[in-house]
Amino acid sequence: MISKLPKWVEYGAFILALTAGCVNGIGLLGFEHQAISHLSGTATLIGTDMINSHPAQLFHLSSILAGFFGGALLSGFILKDGTLSLGRRYDILLIVEAGLLLGAIYPMQHNAVYGLYLAAAACGIQNGLVTSYSGAIVRTTHITGIITDLGLMFGALLRGQPLNRRKLVLFLVIAIGFILGGTISALIFPILGAYSFAAPAMVCVVLAIIYRIYMHQISIRLR
Repeated sequence: MISKLPKWVEYGAFILALTAGCVNGIGLLGFEHQAISHLSGTATLIGTDMINSHPAQLFHLSSILAGFFGGALLSGFILKDGTLSLGRRYDILLIVEAGLLLGAIYPMQHNAVYGLYLAAAACGIQNGLVTSYSGAIVRTTHITGIITDLGLMFGALLRGQPLNRRKLVLFLVIAIGFILGGTISALIFPILGAYSFAAPAMVCVVLAIIYRIYMHQISIRLR
């Protein structure tokens, strides 16, 4: 049951959503104005470019999709599944995500599109980190599903069904975190430009360190 999950779940989901919102904001503010933390619009444009015969743009958009897929594939390879469970190698994936974001800085500085592919891969890793919280499907790199679930919950409430307050809080903090991440990107991008990717990268590193310390403390207690 989601109500039995530890309180740090909300904090972690908020920080991850904030990170993804910031990365996506940097992509949208950059030279290509490209959304990179989600693929719905990208997939639609791939479909239209097949008809409109824009091979260069088609290759670019397909590479964004492939980058995101590759990141999720890496998460699936390293983790057993997407259900939250302490002891899994989340810290490794967070470090790889940070490395990809830092690797995107140089090409983004020089208007090279492959920087966007690296950032998309980082988002794919994050979205694959934890996709299920005790039966609640959660995505931290976009909020379409979150808004849908919130609408369903409040629709059921109008019908007289009880509201799952813990799930409500979880979904709200993800939505707020993602939006706040976009706000942060708008504040730092005019100053730092492509170096703005360093901010979410450092957040990932800090999260990885905190997770590793926490797991070390648990292992000491169990000895």
